[in-house]
Amino acid sequence: GQIIPERRFVEAINREAYQYQMGDFPMEWEAWIRKKRNDPPTIEEILKNENYREEMKHKIKDVTEKEKLLQAKEYSEGLVAEPVQTRVKGHASAPYYGKKEPSQDPTSTASTFQPGSWMPPGSGSSQNK
Repeated sequence: GQIIPERRFVEAINREAYQYQMGDFPMEWEAWIRKKRNDPPTIEEILKNENYREEMKHKIKDVTEKEKLLQAKEYSEGLVAEPVQTRVKGHASAPYYGKKEPSQDPTSTASTFQPGSWMPPGSGSSQNK
């Protein structure tokens, strides 16, 4: 009276089983192995889905190119302001402003206080004090 669950597996060809990674099998086979679908996929189904994915990639590429052209046209006509590129390097009130690593020395900036941190001997730039 005990029901044994079905075990699904795919035998590796041309490689050892440990060399396979996620994405090496078509998604349809992955779904069947993980019991997300009842029937194993057919070759026709896999090819149809692969062609559909390629077609969608081309359509997405075309749409993004058209969008870039439209955006460039709007920038040139002055309809839309171009985004400003800013680069944040740090803030003066940050406890590690301008430093690459925490130091053993305590720091104080405005109303904040950062106690010194313990550094193992020989690991930091401040080892010979």
